[in-house]
Amino acid sequence: MATPTFNPARMEMGGFLRRLAALLIDWALCELIAAAYADPRVVPWPPVALLIVINTFFIGLFGQTPGLWLARLRCISYVDGGAIGIGKAFLRAVLLALFIPPLIMDPQQRGLHDRVAGSYVVRLPRSTT
Repeated sequence: MATPTFNPARMEMGGFLRRLAALLIDWALCELIAAAYADPRVVPWPPVALLIVINTFFIGLFGQTPGLWLARLRCISYVDGGAIGIGKAFLRAVLLALFIPPLIMDPQQRGLHDRVAGSYVVRLPRSTT
């Protein structure tokens, strides 16, 4: 019998503070980009919409937003360790934008948005070169 090649239990979880740092980096990036076409004091929703778009695209296809990349984290599928796809990434991004679902964590440090999307945020191994 063949053993599965991916085992989520063997992955090192991202950790709350590292994930929060990544989210703050992404949020700052969204604020800067949105400020180029909308004043956040007058119209507050463009940074939130941009955060959803960036998370959907980057996590859905590559498993990392710019903030996750800088924090050396990756969002992976619980099933196979690959990217979660656009549909699940969109659902995850909308729940992330609601703010409360990420705070509802299980013992594995997966927020409600991760559990609904079937994803994990894991640390990337250190480079040996």
